[in-house]
Amino acid sequence: MKIAVVGASGNAGSRIVAELARRGHAITAIARHPENIAKLPHVTAVAGDVHDQPSMTRLLSGHDAAISSVHFLDSDPAKLVAAARDSKVGRYLVVGGAGSLEVAPGVRLVTTPGFPVQYKAEAEKGAAFLDLLSAEKQVNWTFLSPSALFIAGERTGKFRLGTDQLLTGPDGKSWISFEDFAVALADEIEHPAHIRQRFTVGY
Repeated sequence: MKIAVVGASGNAGSRIVAELARRGHAITAIARHPENIAKLPHVTAVAGDVHDQPSMTRLLSGHDAAISSVHFLDSDPAKLVAAARDSKVGRYLVVGGAGSLEVAPGVRLVTTPGFPVQYKAEAEKGAAFLDLLSAEKQVNWTFLSPSALFIAGERTGKFRLGTDQLLTGPDGKSWISFEDFAVALADEIEHPAHIRQRFTVGY
């Protein structure tokens, strides 16, 4: 497939590009500084500004799927969704956050007393992005939330999927590597199972 990845030089974005490239997809890797994108087979690095909606629309046009892997505070969700809609891209997938996941019915992680203050603004904007997508009728969106701890690690291919609830292991730890997150996202693109839905991945 032809897949555009916005934020392709970031922690999650770079792993997503690598995972899709190893599967043989044709990737348009979009970043503010395309020189920071790793040179890989099937990958074309392109400069792009997430705040320039007309430019984003042009860059996403003609792709089977587009992935947004940018910090919520560094972007305007309304512009990104509009670009996805106007480009008529087949699918629009968002690298979400864990803050919008529920720890009890109707209780989002970001609203709990122990949520780290330094991540609160980013998590709240991520939750608002999900709410915006939930009201979207024209875009075939999917929002993939990582577990609470989202870090560099190994590509094991062994993980669990969930829906709106935070996943935790037997030890109480909630985590996923960037590498396995990329596997879960690539699997979703190849085998659609969460159209117009949020889901989550964790160990």
